[in-house]
Amino acid sequence: MAIETTDAAAGSSQRVRNSRLATNRYLGGIFILLSIYGLYLSRDFLTPVLLAFMLATTLSPIVRYLAKWYVPPVVSATLLIIMSVFVFGAIGYATSGPVSQMINQAPEIGAKLKERVATIRQAIDKAVEATNQIDNVAENVSDAKTQKVVIAQPGILSRAAGNLLSVGTTMAITFVLSLFLLASGTMFYQKIIQTFSLLSDKKKALRVVYNVEREISRYLFTITFINIIVGVVVGCGLWLIGIPNAFVWGVAATILNFLPYVGALIAIILTGIISLVTFDNLAYSLVAPAFILLVHIMEGQFLTPLLLGRRLELNAVAVFISISFWSWLWGFVGALMAVPLLVVIKVVCDNFDNLAPFGNFLSAHQPPIKIEAEETAPGTSAVANISQTNS
Repeated sequence: MAIETTDAAAGSSQRVRNSRLATNRYLGGIFILLSIYGLYLSRDFLTPVLLAFMLATTLSPIVRYLAKWYVPPVVSATLLIIMSVFVFGAIGYATSGPVSQMINQAPEIGAKLKERVATIRQAIDKAVEATNQIDNVAENVSDAKTQKVVIAQPGILSRAAGNLLSVGTTMAITFVLSLFLLASGTMFYQKIIQTFSLLSDKKKALRVVYNVEREISRYLFTITFINIIVGVVVGCGLWLIGIPNAFVWGVAATILNFLPYVGALIAIILTGIISLVTFDNLAYSLVAPAFILLVHIMEGQFLTPLLLGRRLELNAVAVFISISFWSWLWGFVGALMAVPLLVVIKVVCDNFDNLAPFGNFLSAHQPPIKIEAEETAPGTSAVANISQTNS
């Protein structure tokens, strides 16, 4: 009787634990869904805030270097933000004219592109014609029974004005918040340290915070420098090849290079389309996209490993998932911030023992696998021990 009572109690305890585990999983799933929905709703607020933190982190090495020469952080931060505003404004002003011209010439570019791919156009035209016939039949049937309701859409000018106002507001918040972050110096670090009571915890927290800040700032500063080099090389090369508005394509290459793999593919496709429309010789029109491909290969294989090293290399699968998720959530701006956010997550995970396995999953580094065969008793098979050693 006592044994049965013990078994019943053990079974009841196991059922309680399973129930709690299932409840925690359900609550965790609900929390993740609500978090994603909250990120989507707050994108207009979080986008400039995250951009400001990234800009401040990128410029923080310069502020620290100038502080060694007794330049106050307020002065250096103000000068850097003013220079950043001037640079971004000058680039935006210089590219606005050519970009507007390219948008106005989009129908002509499309017509020339159709002429160059006439064989493909025939198949597409047949499919479009069949689709139009189906649509006409459906419209004729629906007109006899129902009445169409047309909802007026906002005009192009009003939408452009709204987008321009949104971009201007985002940039203003980004620069102002970046100025405050850079000028504050170590105030946030002091606030973090004050939350701990023990001296050992204070030292550990300060060490972790400085490690995270140093690695993130190094990554963002270096990758921005690399992307500028790529943009300059691409712009000069396309100008020598004869691509119109080469400066615009150099700026586009700089921005798109923040998207690993995807950005290079987009740049190659867009440049290939412009090159195909610009040059009559089909073979010569392939020079521009081939040149961009060569530049990105050289950058990925030599320049980035030389300046950045292998420590912050990311898993390609994680990069694609991150770009897809943030572009779905926040659009193109989210796609640009996807990889820097992933690097921030990896650096934070590497500095905490409990999160180290997830940081290892994000890494592209594969620790060497050492296989050792142990001899066993005669007549039995050897057992292979596989051990991974972290380098």
